[in-house]
Amino acid sequence: MSNIREAVMDLERHAAAQGWDRPLGLYALVPTADLLEAEPALAELLGIDSPRDPDELTPVEQEQLPDDLPLEEALGRILWPEGVAGCALVMERLVVKGSDETLDQGEDPRTSGRETEEIRMVAGVLRDGSRYCAMRMRSHDSESEVLNGTDLIPALTSALALTLDIEEEPEGN
Repeated sequence: MSNIREAVMDLERHAAAQGWDRPLGLYALVPTADLLEAEPALAELLGIDSPRDPDELTPVEQEQLPDDLPLEEALGRILWPEGVAGCALVMERLVVKGSDETLDQGEDPRTSGRETEEIRMVAGVLRDGSRYCAMRMRSHDSESEVLNGTDLIPALTSALALTLDIEEEPEGN
């Protein structure tokens, strides 16, 4: 199995250290060995002689996605180059308690009449189809209460898979 779990959990801890109310973050996941070979100065800067694991991945933060496009449309315009093993997304959303429905960006929870919970989601996908997710609720903001698993946010991992040109199997097949 790939190291997608470790990459996602590292990104989740990184996001947690930065605090809440952060913009969406998009990351290319690249094999650490390839990155160090291509950028030896980076290895020195990071204090890395070589990856501990040959499958180790390094997240490389990308430019901000356009604010004027819905997330699905912005992701639909991305196609990663072959050297990128995968990608990950970190984002915060308000979800309606007791459902998987999120409020639209900018929608005021006070006027929606629904009780909401602020969450941070981290989802990652690799070209081999591996995927992993983590979710932290603001009301339970501790590392021990981070939910994580392969199928935690299927719509988001499916959208990320499309940026890697991975064909999604229709449900039920």
